Amino acid sequence: MKLTFEGLEVLDAIDRKGSFSAAAVALHRVRSTISYTVQKMEEDLGFAIFRREGRRAVLTPAGELLLHQGRELLSGADRILESAHRINSGWESSINIAIDTVWDIEQFYPILAQFNQLNSGVEVSLFEEVMGGSLEALFEDKVDIVIGGPPPVVAMKGYKFESIMQASWQFVVAKNHPLISKKMPLNDDDIKPYRSIIIKDSSTNSAIRSHRSFDHQLKLRVPTMAHKITAIVQGLGIGFLPSHKIKTQLNSGELVALAIDKEAPNTAQYLSWKVSNKGRAVKWFVEQMIEESRRRGKKPQL
Repeated sequence: MKLTFEGLEVLDAIDRKGSFSAAAVALHRVRSTISYTVQKMEEDLGFAIFRREGRRAVLTPAGELLLHQGRELLSGADRILESAHRINSGWESSINIAIDTVWDIEQFYPILAQFNQLNSGVEVSLFEEVMGGSLEALFEDKVDIVIGGPPPVVAMKGYKFESIMQASWQFVVAKNHPLISKKMPLNDDDIKPYRSIIIKDSSTNSAIRSHRSFDHQLKLRVPTMAHKITAIVQGLGIGFLPSHKIKTQLNSGELVALAIDKEAPNTAQYLSWKVSNKGRAVKWFVEQMIEESRRRGKKPQL
């Protein structure tokens, strides 16, 4: 290689310190070694890196390009070494976490803040998934952990599932909705004339799951729980929502919970991960989520 990291480090030091002599001090070398390194680089590369302006050595245009892009190489090399050290210590270089749309993300951010304090250098990416999409992302190795997802449809060898929450559901409508004036509890015939807001399962290769909707009812499909809440508040339709997600809207009167003759049962929301994944970051998040669920208890989120 005509271009060496040692040579790039010398160029970087000369530019940062302002002279060959100052660069020599910074790199704990003699000035003649710095001069020889630059001269050898110019001979090997076939162009001048510095030109003389009086007593000063100034980078040529080619030298400036070499310095600028050389710093990118030096930075990249540092990142490679840092990643190698992290992996050697058991930390993954990155981790992907799917948050099911039912889960309250505000419960997760304090845990993420604790993880940041470990200064592990692990990059964390969060994804929002819906029902079957959460498990599909895990099974296809798109994510390492699912938080608040559904239970497995069958026994899944090689994967671990831990119940971390019981979600309770309420049938809600917007304020001033015609159903409010009906006799309670509402029955199927009362509800069917009105459009139901449904969150679309985010899975692409698995069987699509759908819950808490009525047969022969018009539907509006939305991508996330936040969209569903907004759509119902705006009077675009009706539907079931998890109690812990709509406390503010119920208290303000934007949403009204109505009694129906077939209440939706509570649903268990799960933490799931691949057993063979032994990375320290996966282990840390799994332990923290289980500990947090035990602290809060698995009672329905009201």
